[in-house]
Amino acid sequence: MSIELNTKDGLVTITNDVIATIAGGTAVECYGIVGMASKSQIRDGIAEILRKENYSRGIIVRQEDDELHIDMYIIVSYGTKISEVASNVQSQVKYTLNKSLGLNIDSINIYIQGVRVAKD
Repeated sequence: MSIELNTKDGLVTITNDVIATIAGGTAVECYGIVGMASKSQIRDGIAEILRKENYSRGIIVRQEDDELHIDMYIIVSYGTKISEVASNVQSQVKYTLNKSLGLNIDSINIYIQGVRVAKD
């Protein structure tokens, strides 16, 4: 699926992969985030941390009527307050998608797939 925006200069089409990549890049820059996790089931109790080119595997972009919903699967670092990290990711992703693509996001749902201890 994709989003089509009519501008004065013509039609702009934004695919869901572009939205997911921008959202994933914004999320991993937030404090307390170790990385993005795959939206598929966790195997053997270990969540896979996705690389930059695979962020769209950890994010689901849904369009219902004129509303845009994003589901994000993340891994947080140990010792951080999970509710604060999730809230920060929600606000940062919403702000970035609004400023960079001009999209109004209706909801951003955060799913914590794991907690990792930072290696020093």
